[in-house]
Amino acid sequence: MLYTVGEMARLLGIAASTLRYYDQEGLLPFVERSQGGIRVFTDSDYGPLLVIGCLKKSGLSIKEIKQFIGLAEQGDASLGQRLEIFRRRRAAVERQIAELQRMLSLLEYKCWYYETACQAGTEDAVRNLRPCDIPPEWRAILEKMNLHSE
Repeated sequence: MLYTVGEMARLLGIAASTLRYYDQEGLLPFVERSQGGIRVFTDSDYGPLLVIGCLKKSGLSIKEIKQFIGLAEQGDASLGQRLEIFRRRRAAVERQIAELQRMLSLLEYKCWYYETACQAGTEDAVRNLRPCDIPPEWRAILEKMNLHSE
């Protein structure tokens, strides 16, 4: 099946301008053009476009993605290099997830903190809690982050 830029963008959940930008930056050498010069996407373009989006969202620059695409065009000779790119991105994303999980834990604690203060009508009700009076799940977060109740 053939898709326009807009149709493929909708399938990918991105803006059509993003696909046009990727093409302008040389990230889409595999995309065919019609006789009139219009980009024509196929079902087989979907996977590579997902990979490009994944690499971008995981923190690779356009220049680095372009280098990856160049490696892919080399075929099997670059398998090891491409594997290493994905291993590095995976490690970076794992670090980001761990950091986001720490932030989420702190946000959850602060929600509990302010919900409790709101219910009591004063922040002093939470601020003056002894550590042993803080529910264990919230106390664990405080200890893990090396914080004191605040």
